[in-house]
This record gives sequence, structure tokens and C-alpha cells, in this order.
Amino acid sequence: MAWFAAPEYRLARELFLRLLALVYACGFLAAARQFRALLGSHGMLPIPRFLARVPFRRAPSLFHWRYGDRLYAALARTGLLLSLALLAGAANPLPLGAAMALWALLWVLYLSIVNTGQTWYAFGWESLLLEAGALAVFLGNDRVAPPLPLLWLLRWLLYRVEFGAGLIKWRGDACWRKLTCLYHHHETQPMPGPLSWFFHHLPRPLHKAEAAANHVVQLVVPFGLFLPQPIASGAALLMVVTQLWLIASGNFAWLNWLTVALALSVLDTGTLRHLLPLGPDPAYGPPPAWYQGTVAAYVLLVLALSWRPLRNLLSPRQQMNRSWDRLHLVNSYGAFGSVNRDRYEVVIEGTRDAHGTDGWQAYEFHGKPGEPRRLPRQFAPYHLRLDWLMWFAAISPSYARPWFLPLLARLLTNDPDTLRLLRRNPFPDAPPALVRAELHHYRFTDARELRATGAWWHRRRVRSYQRPVGIGELRAYLPQDERRAERRAERRDERRAGERGRGRDRGEGRKGRGGA
Repeated sequence: MAWFAAPEYRLARELFLRLLALVYACGFLAAARQFRALLGSHGMLPIPRFLARVPFRRAPSLFHWRYGDRLYAALARTGLLLSLALLAGAANPLPLGAAMALWALLWVLYLSIVNTGQTWYAFGWESLLLEAGALAVFLGNDRVAPPLPLLWLLRWLLYRVEFGAGLIKWRGDACWRKLTCLYHHHETQPMPGPLSWFFHHLPRPLHKAEAAANHVVQLVVPFGLFLPQPIASGAALLMVVTQLWLIASGNFAWLNWLTVALALSVLDTGTLRHLLPLGPDPAYGPPPAWYQGTVAAYVLLVLALSWRPLRNLLSPRQQMNRSWDRLHLVNSYGAFGSVNRDRYEVVIEGTRDAHGTDGWQAYEFHGKPGEPRRLPRQFAPYHLRLDWLMWFAAISPSYARPWFLPLLARLLTNDPDTLRLLRRNPFPDAPPALVRAELHHYRFTDARELRATGAWWHRRRVRSYQRPVGIGELRAYLPQDERRAERRAERRDERRAGERGRGRDRGEGRKGRGGA
């Protein structure tokens, strides 16, 4: 079966699967740490409410059979442990069918999370992880040579990621065609990294060269993936270099890391021997007939499902980051079809002053810009979901409508799960009386301003984003049991205030009698 087996891609398969397992681990870790505030039973967009209105056929998930916060946590932690085991190579000593079952279980667990994740999981890299994860199920382990048809499907996926991103830019914002988008991108991207300030201040001719190189790598180089070696490997290495540049310049969750993994799957042993000291390729026995049949069936399924993504690529009304099936098996990708010229940030503040006249203090997030003197941090491939959605909220309040007021309501109760998503809570002892949101314009300082002030950002207030509100106005956005707890706390405070008042009255009465 020389047409089926490709032993010269043994190391490429291993590199792809290990890096994919690492990305899976990041996804499950983020789910385990963040879900209670975002999606839990008491979260901003509770999964039980979503399941009540969306049937299984529209969003396949294990949670349709049963949901509980403990079950979600157990599922996410199981996925994390399984990902780490596969990262360590646990699939290789197993029988072929058992190894495939492990990768399939990982895919089912993450699909269950994504399909109930609502707006928190509406990112292209979620579908990319699921599509790549589904292909990994059929790649086999050390018991069989890598199947050549699956390796071609990985190239087809990589082609759609890169070419789709290139087309959406060329068809979108005119600054891409003028090669000027990178005058703004490093400053206005969703979550800058620690080197973004330096990338932003590169000379403008270099920004133009950066944009031109991006067009070449995304619009021309992807065709090289389907040419003979070593051209295909050369094309993949160019993509790896571009993705490493993007990793250094910003925080894009695991999009770039997963693209690197796909590119590594293209490298044959002949190419890798120029980079690494490798021994000869092992001799594999013939693959089992059931395995060949399973791979062939999945290849035919992917080819059939590829029609709509291909038609989308050719359409002048191209859509980016679109899933064409409920299982996310074949999708469309793309990023930054338009680039913002200015950066706006929503700054959430609270005060203990019930009149809101003074005492306003800002909440700080882990990743999104806040305090001007704080250098942006590197978080990718870990994904800070609330921070990313706050960037969209600054662009338009419509992006934040489903979850922003629930967020404020939880800050007004010092909800511990929500506060764990933040870097700084200015009211650790007792919740604020009021919260508000202000829209600020941010820009990177220049070198002179940085030396003089120590600030990486310059910001100025633009307008109010959300007027001051208290818990009385937002109680409807709290779960029923939290509302009951709030009412109990209010009645308790009223009783204590009454008791203090009666105590003062008795004391004054005693003083009055003594004076008489």
C-alpha cells in the first residue's frame, strides 16, 4: 500500500500531535479556570439556560444529557490530564484502536465545551482546534506509518487558514492593499504583548515590508504546499517564521501555535535531517484493513464537506471564521479583514460612595490594557476570554449586550468566581455601592514620553460607556439564589441598623433620666 503509507513523515506527525496536545491542554485549562464566572450555573451566560432553548441537533454536546458545574469541571480537568498524557507520548505504546479512541475522546470533550460556550467561544481558533483534532484521530501512532491521505488533508487545512486570511485582508480594508495597516495594527490589536510597543515603533518602511511579506506568505506561498518536496517543506517553513513573528508581536491565543503545528506536519524527514540529527525511517508493517477503510471514509467525508468552505474562498462576499457544520469538521478561517485606526478601552470603576460623587477606583484585568504604566503581558497560547470580549465591547456596545450588565452585577456582589478573572479588585473587603464604565482612548506613548513618565500608554477619557448603577438596578441579572441572598443580607443590615438605632434611643433615654 505504497500510496497509503508515508513513513518519511513519521517525525512530522509526532511534532504535529505533540504540539496539538499542548494546545488542547491550554484550551481545557482555560475552560477549567474560567467557566464558572462565564458559563456556570451562576455565570454571566449560564449553560443551563442555553441548553433549555437550543436542542442537541443544533449544538451537539455531552451536556445535553446532563449538566452541572461539578460535571463541567470534571470534564475540563479530564481533558487537561488526557492532553498532558498525549503530550508525553502516551498514545504511542497503545494498540492503534486505543490510541485513536484517546484522540477521539479528547475531541468529543472539547466539542462539548465549544458548542455550549456561546459568545465566549465564538473564535476561529476554537473551530481550528476541533478540525485539527478530528484529523488527529485518524493519523495513527507508532504502530503504523503516517497515512498519506490524512497528511494531504492537514495541508488542505493549512492552506485554508493561510489563504483565507490573505484573501480576507486583500478584499477587506484598503490599508492592506496600500501596505499601511501595520501603522496601526500593533497598537490596536485585541491584546498587545510585551513587545507590541516596540513593533509599533518600527520604521514605517519596515511596516510596509511586513505587510507585503504577509501578502506573499498568505496569498502565494500556500500553493507551494501542494508541490513536491522540498518545495512544500520550504513553503511550510516560511509560514512557521511568519507565525513566530506574530507570536512575538501580540497575544492571539493558540491560533499561531496551531498554525505552526499544521506547518510542521508538512516537513518530511529529508528536510528535517538538514535541521536535526535523525536516524533512518523505521520499517512499518502493512496497516490494518479496518484502519485503511476508516481513513478512506473520513477523507471522503472531509472532501464532501469542503465544498462550502471552497465556495466561500472564491466568493467576493467571503466570510471568515465560519463553521459550516455542527461538528466543526471543515471550516472557513481568516483574521483582521479590517484594522482599527484608534484604540478604545472600556474601564470599569466602582465606588463605595452611594451618591457617586467621588472615590471611583478602576478594576484591572490581566491582559487588556488598563493602568498606563503597566507593560502588556504575554499570555498566549492561554486564552483570556473576558479580556478579549472587552476589546469587542469597546468597539460597539452591541457585542457586550448579552453579558456586560451581568458582569457589573457580579462586581457589585464581589462574586469570587468573577473576581478571579481580574488582576485587581479595588474593593476586597466589601463590594462597591456603585459601578460604572468609562470609554477611554488609548495610544502607545513614544520613546520620549516613556522616558519622561514611565507610561507605555497615553489615555484620555472620551465619554461615559455605562452610567453609575447599583445592585438594586441590576438584581435581575443575578441568579435567583443570589438574589435571595442579597435580600437576606439587606434585611439583616436593616435589622442591625434598627437594633443600633434602638440601642441609641435607650442610651439617650438613660442619659435623659440621669440628668433629671
